[in-house]
Amino acid sequence: MPAKLSTHVLDTAHGCPANGMKIELWSLDGEARELVITVKTNADGRPDEPLLFADEMEIGQYEIIFFVGDYFAAKSGALPKIRFLDRVPVRELSHSLALHAVGLLDISRQLNMMAAALKIMQRIDGLAKISDEPGKITRTFASSAMRRANQLVAKWMRAAGMKIRMDVVGNLTGHYDGTKSDAEILLLGSHLDTVRNAGKFDGPLGVILAVACVENLRRKKIRLPCAIEVISFADEEGVRYQTAYLGSKVLAGCFDQKDLQRKDADGISMRNAIKNFGGNPARLQSARLSPNNLLGYIETHIEQGPVLEEEKCAVGIVTAIAGQTRVRTRFIGSAGHAGTTPMDLRKDALCAAAEFVLAVENLARKISGLVATVGEISAKPGASNVIPGEVHLTLDVRHKNDSVRKPACLTLEKMAFRIARRRKIRLDYEVVHETAAVNCSENFSRLLGEAVKRRQKKLIQLSSGAGHDAAIMAKITPSAMLFVRCKNGVSHHPDESVKIEDVQIAFDVMNSFLQSLAKKHEGFRNGKVIAKPSRSW
Repeated sequence: MPAKLSTHVLDTAHGCPANGMKIELWSLDGEARELVITVKTNADGRPDEPLLFADEMEIGQYEIIFFVGDYFAAKSGALPKIRFLDRVPVRELSHSLALHAVGLLDISRQLNMMAAALKIMQRIDGLAKISDEPGKITRTFASSAMRRANQLVAKWMRAAGMKIRMDVVGNLTGHYDGTKSDAEILLLGSHLDTVRNAGKFDGPLGVILAVACVENLRRKKIRLPCAIEVISFADEEGVRYQTAYLGSKVLAGCFDQKDLQRKDADGISMRNAIKNFGGNPARLQSARLSPNNLLGYIETHIEQGPVLEEEKCAVGIVTAIAGQTRVRTRFIGSAGHAGTTPMDLRKDALCAAAEFVLAVENLARKISGLVATVGEISAKPGASNVIPGEVHLTLDVRHKNDSVRKPACLTLEKMAFRIARRRKIRLDYEVVHETAAVNCSENFSRLLGEAVKRRQKKLIQLSSGAGHDAAIMAKITPSAMLFVRCKNGVSHHPDESVKIEDVQIAFDVMNSFLQSLAKKHEGFRNGKVIAKPSRSW
């Protein structure tokens, strides 16, 4: 027997069910199921309170035939989970049965999603105009460009109904209250700083999309059981002082006070840079967030790789973040005349450095999953007729397993000193940054995955070779990440590109995640399921 659906009233003007909407479902084996939906509405027929998910009911496979007035439509397919009971979210209903079935496109919702995605893209374009270097996108820690970027994002946060604060290292935070004054805090965000001559999406996408999610809640007059804080981290890339995650390290309480002595290329110490930015280097420890007040940290970020594009998927879930080691080295030989110094008497620092660069490449090719990069190199005195007497270079080593990365780093260090000894030159070798590999929160990742599956056919799970603030925040609270597809996997480059359609899907996924988290919040404490979720939420 074919399935049958009959409705009493469908409010086509507002795209939501009227009071007492009745749905009859007939399964293929003839067993009838009846659901009566009650939605409190005001005089205009609109829901008079925010509609949240109530519960899940397993329906099974049905062939659904819809009769609404004189309109007839048929659809075949599996409906593994349909959400109903006493309070039904309009958009979930429209996607599952009624609006789609009767041919009424959920136009208002789709327009809202697209408008939000367009605003996100426009705001990212606006941030791209703020730079330390004309004609490029470059924003480094505690720079004038970062100050202007913070001011612009703070304006958007205020418009979204958030209270603004900037901490002692320069992190910008917007706070959106929950339903209770002592509610736990869910952290969302990413970073606004960039590499030199960067693309415009790496970092800002996660910040601006999070602001848009809060803006969406405010527009619908919704408060969640948890408070939300959107964080724009002061430094993730580590360009200015060659040590990354300054902002998140301060919040996580793992900032190394010795780093305050570091100097940038202009000889300005980190301590003075923070002071000049309006921060307080003497009070960095006071900015640490209390883990007891946190629910978790979720970061949306471009993938910076080719997997999602290859899989033809807009978004994916990150399972782990690779560990990373950064090294600064200096090979010191002797400068000399290029024409009068015999080859066997030379102490050429560049030749030693070049040998080391090739050794780095050869080792990385032999170890599965290991990536190692010499990204910066400079030779002094830098004249065509002078033997290089001193060479500075940086080394970046990453792997998803610390048990692989750490031995590889030790091997590379030994190789560097062996090359220096054989060539009779001096070597300075300094590890300037190191982060451990991090596994993302299973519970938050599962919840994000469920939201992804409502928006695309396939759930892609992948590890991140790039470092992220989420790896640092995981020290104090469960963390998870949503990756967004980027064209050709290109990042850290002006050609970095993201489709507006993918931004729309990411925005929808995050909103769905927040709604699901609100439902399950009573069963979450610090990212762990501890009890049955409260039905009151």
